[in-house]
Amino acid sequence: MKKFWIIRGIKIGLFVILAGLVIGFVVMSLWNCLVPALFNGPVITFYQALGILILSKILFGGFKKGGHCSNCHGGGWGGKSGGWRQHWKEKMEAKMSAMSPEEKEKFKQKFSNKCSSWMGKESEEC
Repeated sequence: MKKFWIIRGIKIGLFVILAGLVIGFVVMSLWNCLVPALFNGPVITFYQALGILILSKILFGGFKKGGHCSNCHGGGWGGKSGGWRQHWKEKMEAKMSAMSPEEKEKFKQKFSNKCSSWMGKESEEC
């Protein structure tokens, strides 16, 4: 079991590094394609692009765990109190409580038809 977690940690670490490299390359490419042509700005290197990315994250996004929604259940989509899942669940419960039993059954049937292909079954609509 310990080996599983070590391998999983290594995979996550590699994914984070790869994602950082890809995002840094994208920022560098976009900057170098747009800024010099539009604003006569300088061409930047990969490391400068990473620096700009980190600076923009600090200035505009912060490093909060969670995400983007500051007014959803505890200050983030992934916050301690459920986040976006709780938000979605409450929204669906409110929607379902306003429906008649016939409407609920029709909704459930339509939902199961659409989602059956995600679970490996053939959908009737496909």
